[in-house]
Amino acid sequence: MTVTLMWEARAAEGRSAELLAWARAQALPAAPLRRETFTAPQDRVLVLTWWPSPHPDAPLPELPDPPAPLLTRPVHRWRFTSHGTDDSAGAVA
Repeated sequence: MTVTLMWEARAAEGRSAELLAWARAQALPAAPLRRETFTAPQDRVLVLTWWPSPHPDAPLPELPDPPAPLLTRPVHRWRFTSHGTDDSAGAVA
């Protein structure tokens, strides 16, 4: 089973580049199968990590909270369980 952890934070005004740099610099105690970092409107930074897991609620390494001055609100975290991929989703008929 693969579990995906989603970490999303919204930067304080004028600090989005700093929050992005902070998130990209964070090391995890173990290497995930995959890690991607995104930005979105309203100065949001999103990090997704994919982990092999024996069950959906297994403890997994997560990014910490950034320093409070970088944020406009607390970090949001979600956990997703993969049910496979559909490689044909982008195919043109």
